[in-house]
Amino acid sequence: MSLRLSVASLGLIAGLAASPAIAAGDCAAGKTLEDGKLTIATGNPAYFPWVIDDAPEKGEGYEAAVAYAIAAEMGFAADDVVWVRAGFDESIQPGAKSFDFNLQQFSITPDREKVVDFSLPYYTSAMAVVTTQAVIDGGAAATLEGLKTLKWGADANTTAVPMLMDLVAPDSDPLLYNDNTDVTAAIQAGQIDAALFDLPTALYLAAVVVENGAILGQFPADRTDNPDQFGLLMEDGAAIKTCVDEAITALTASGKLAEIEATWLSETTGVPVIE
Repeated sequence: MSLRLSVASLGLIAGLAASPAIAAGDCAAGKTLEDGKLTIATGNPAYFPWVIDDAPEKGEGYEAAVAYAIAAEMGFAADDVVWVRAGFDESIQPGAKSFDFNLQQFSITPDREKVVDFSLPYYTSAMAVVTTQAVIDGGAAATLEGLKTLKWGADANTTAVPMLMDLVAPDSDPLLYNDNTDVTAAIQAGQIDAALFDLPTALYLAAVVVENGAILGQFPADRTDNPDQFGLLMEDGAAIKTCVDEAITALTASGKLAEIEATWLSETTGVPVIE
């Protein structure tokens, strides 16, 4: 982000030199696609609760709010943020990008890091309990004791079983399935009461896949070994990565990221925390 300095403004700039946002803005100078602008990508469309009403420019929804917080920390005014759309699959492919960074629930994985860059994590996913409204109406409660009595299912080919046994330790052995499609079908058919998924997946499954689906509750991310973590996706070797990481570090330390998460993922979705 270029800064045009006049003699009259030197004193003001000197007074602001200690500001983290100003320092970050200097950090990004000459490293963005468009000088003085920060180009941010999201999905097409972008979904609740990550972006509200598919309008990221409003700053409403978890990822839209995170994007503007990072931009501000880097010294970019809201008017200097440019939104573009990019498909999930095309974004994780190698090559030049049409954005400075992209956030649409990209999990940080070793394979992806071979062809793109990721920021430090801006979100660590909780594990959530997907069930149906009928099970909740039947008395299922978002407590450990209540969860133990449910009939559980899990994908036998994933870490879901040991995770379930560690977090819940149900009274009966879970039924095992070939994949998560079979698990959700079993919930729909009433063969099982519930299954564990990361919160973003759970929100989608309960809203779109499982008829009358519901989320009973979520476990704090720190209760889970190797939780799923989301990072801002950038072009491999992106010069702006250091600046972005510094912004995320500052927002984490200040508690701002936790505040945004509480507003848009806890309060907005209304998913209770299972203690």
